[in-house]
Amino acid sequence: MGQEIERKFLVNGAQWQRAEKPAGEHYRQGYLLLDPDKTIRVRLTPTKGFLTIKGKSTGATRAEFEYEIPMEEASTLLDQFAIAELSKIRYTLTYKDKVWEIDEFLGDNAGLLVAEIELESEDESFERPEWVSEEVTTDARYYNANLTTMPYNKW
Repeated sequence: MGQEIERKFLVNGAQWQRAEKPAGEHYRQGYLLLDPDKTIRVRLTPTKGFLTIKGKSTGATRAEFEYEIPMEEASTLLDQFAIAELSKIRYTLTYKDKVWEIDEFLGDNAGLLVAEIELESEDESFERPEWVSEEVTTDARYYNANLTTMPYNKW
């Protein structure tokens, strides 16, 4: 079974702005199913489309199945079938041999910066970059699916 072990952290905006980082990519993602126990997501990046099915999170772990789909199909699914959607700029960088994905949310979630790191096990050790602050892995408000229905600017 596919599995994702991911930890999430808030990002200190001032430190992030000063950090050396790659160019970001615009992501559009929407949900075909929003359920506390499972989600079905469509993501459109500048070069690819994805269909992702995720199970309920237990700690930092959950079932995940992700499939690349044609960009045109991803766009159609978003336009015609998504029940909720968000946009963000994603920055991907390596720090101390670990890949970090930093999401700068747009629209109703503007101002929110979240860093994610995928691990091999929940107790795997890693070093945090200076711009990483509070861990929010188990705070459901920061799940992307939940940000579509209760955006950051309404907290």
